[in-house]
Amino acid sequence: MNYTFQFADVFAAWPMLLKGTWITIQLSLTAMVLGLIVAVMCAWGKTAGPAPVRWSINVYIELIRNTPFLVQLFFFFFALPSLGVRWSPYTAALTAMVVNLGAYATEIIRAGIESISKGQIEAGLALNLKRWEIFRFVILKPALKAIYPALTSQFILLMLSSAVVSVISADDLTSVAANLQSQTFRSFEIYIVVALIYLGLSLAFSALFKLIYQLGLNYPDRR
Repeated sequence: MNYTFQFADVFAAWPMLLKGTWITIQLSLTAMVLGLIVAVMCAWGKTAGPAPVRWSINVYIELIRNTPFLVQLFFFFFALPSLGVRWSPYTAALTAMVVNLGAYATEIIRAGIESISKGQIEAGLALNLKRWEIFRFVILKPALKAIYPALTSQFILLMLSSAVVSVISADDLTSVAANLQSQTFRSFEIYIVVALIYLGLSLAFSALFKLIYQLGLNYPDRR
């Protein structure tokens, strides 16, 4: 093996790599927050909504969970312009990530909601709590605490899957790496560094989620 490692071109491009990393973080965090909101609303609709709402949510979940994320991304970026809806690569990528996460997280949250005993709900009704108060304090918080590991794993998987958005020219970390590779032809060095950056992001997100659990969900409710 006569290959000579040359990381000089990679280190010289750190500003571009940092910019791509920041865009990946922005995309991931925004998609996590918006996707969680979508998932909570859909989980509530699936467990307590009328039949047409439950049917619509089931169609949405099955459609997203049984099609590739790449196809969903192409739909938002390439197919919708045929209907006059044109988005930037960033907006299309974010929308696809939110829709994808919303479907997967809905099922995770639904399982957590259904794990709450009816006795706790009846106790909330006996205390004359409103329906939204029962959902927020009696159902949602204990449910999130129960399914938190699965939910955060889905969040990290979403962050790693964001590498796919480079195919529509969204300026994420993988897109920057592809551009650098075409300029320097140092594929091995570039993708070793990029893999380490993604590993660092995964560990950082894991630490962040652990901190959120300790400060939020694991904090005793003093109501």
